Amino acid sequence: MENPHTRQTQYEVNSITIPSLTLECGTTLEQAELAYEKIGVKDGPVILICHALTGNHLVKGTPTAKGWWDGLVGPGSYLDTDEYTILSFNVLGGNDGSTGPASINPSTGHPYGRDFPKVTVRDMVKAQYLALKELSIPHLYAVIGGSLGGMQALEWGMVYPSFVDKVFALAVTPALSDYGLAFNHIGIQAIESDPDFQDGNYPAGTLLKGLEIARMAGMVTYRTPQLFDDRFKREEAQSCFQVESYLNYQGQKLAKRFDPNSYLTLLKAMNSHDLSRNRGCTMDEIAREYPTELITISYEGDLIYSPQYLESFTNRVRSGRHYFVSTAFGHDGFLVEFEKWGSMIASHLKKYQPNRVVNG
Repeated sequence: MENPHTRQTQYEVNSITIPSLTLECGTTLEQAELAYEKIGVKDGPVILICHALTGNHLVKGTPTAKGWWDGLVGPGSYLDTDEYTILSFNVLGGNDGSTGPASINPSTGHPYGRDFPKVTVRDMVKAQYLALKELSIPHLYAVIGGSLGGMQALEWGMVYPSFVDKVFALAVTPALSDYGLAFNHIGIQAIESDPDFQDGNYPAGTLLKGLEIARMAGMVTYRTPQLFDDRFKREEAQSCFQVESYLNYQGQKLAKRFDPNSYLTLLKAMNSHDLSRNRGCTMDEIAREYPTELITISYEGDLIYSPQYLESFTNRVRSGRHYFVSTAFGHDGFLVEFEKWGSMIASHLKKYQPNRVVNG
């Protein structure tokens, strides 16, 4: 038997061009680009990782700039790069190298800005599918994602069931809840009401207070009240409470690295998430007919993505399995404490290995 540790491994950060991409809204993007990271054995089964709202394609990263799932991906890890090819794209409309509002519109020679078309989660998935074709990758062993990434993973199983064997959807629900829509509305209004937003025509590099506030609102939903209380304990820092200082820091940090129009594009894409949308059937019918093996993980205290809703949906899927993780981190549980749930993914990956396809 071949020793996997002797097989050639790779690490690549690059971008791929999609010649033509027609979105759900009817707009066609020419020469759309998706930035990507690829790591692992060259001939390994391909696992696609989909990132969350403010994430990017740098899942593993480098020793000096670790990626957001570095603790889950690597040699001998839960997503074993000695066994699999791990691939991740920066989403369409994103902030880190893929075509989005800050990109140059080839028809005008100027950034798209506010004129960037509406993007849905299904558009993101379609873009990834076409990018895989351009990369000569004919099949996915699995798609894995949390939050916005989980929305993409669920859609992958619906739209391209013959292209992917397994779907892992973490910290997500089959449709964004009204509670989630409400918090996204707060974020959207904070950005669009900022006078410096200038109806989306702000100068490049503008730091918007509205984006800072939108980020603060999101941060409150990502972790549990218990975690906030245990961490900050009503302690004061100079002229404010520690928790206020923390939120200010998080807001400023994001505003320095994220394009506001891109943030709006992704929030509105999240709002579009509903597996039953325009499919002519109920969510119960979607669950019963879901065509791909589905493994879902929810996290205790997730304020936006109800564990009960995800469990109920998964239990109606013929090839569905749901796990619940006890944690104080709430929604952010999918970004930490890998020792609690990484083996859940690893065990389902090892249950069946497809015929390995050479991916160049």
